[in-house]
Amino acid sequence: MKVLITAGGTSEPIDQVRSITNHASGTLGIEIAKVFLQNGVMIDYVVTKSAKKPAADEHLKMHLVNSTQEVYDCLEQLLTTQKYSAVIHTMAISDFTTQASLSIEALTTALNQAYKAKDQLKEEDLFALFASMANPTASKISSKTKGLVLSLQPTPKIIQSIKHWQHTTVLFGFKLLANVTQENLLQVARNSLEKNQADFVIANDLSEIDAQQHHAYLLDSTGKVIAQGYQKSEIAQMIFKQWQQIYQQKEE
Repeated sequence: MKVLITAGGTSEPIDQVRSITNHASGTLGIEIAKVFLQNGVMIDYVVTKSAKKPAADEHLKMHLVNSTQEVYDCLEQLLTTQKYSAVIHTMAISDFTTQASLSIEALTTALNQAYKAKDQLKEEDLFALFASMANPTASKISSKTKGLVLSLQPTPKIIQSIKHWQHTTVLFGFKLLANVTQENLLQVARNSLEKNQADFVIANDLSEIDAQQHHAYLLDSTGKVIAQGYQKSEIAQMIFKQWQQIYQQKEE
């Protein structure tokens, strides 16, 4: 009986010392891990290096990651070699990673060279230009530059690969929006259920998350709201309850 939990927020490199990240702290992942550990469940815990970590426990194995690609590689390895009764994917994955990072001076030089070859640059020319300069971790960009230009490219949608790697696991996905209506939030969450082949999705709005509260809706595979939580500890309990019911049914 083992579950896989992801937590924290990924970080994408700009150069050797700078990166793009998000505000995910990993706190919710800790609360979820606590509940499962209290009930004797083994956990593989995939967490970003900058996130808060749960206390050491003999039933918990931690896997440290940083970038989206590292998360992808780690989950692929775990899900194709071990069996999990559930995957609880709380981690905030970056939608974009750095394709190229360069000073405004370097961009000016590159564009001038490109214009020598063509009278008019097209969209595909710019994509090719940034691709040819892609190496965000090659060196530290000087702070004396007059400006910094980033070219970002989409990251792989990791949650859409989880059921491909292990179709029998129970997948809990998360959908976070900001300052939207309840109707909009729930509709987007329902759409994500089908797209990600998730069994459950936890929908929350950033405007309802702070140090005192964390309001979230739990939707089942039909898109029905089956529970609500107003604290991280309540969200953890309602996830565990659904997992426990499914696990007990399989035991019978």
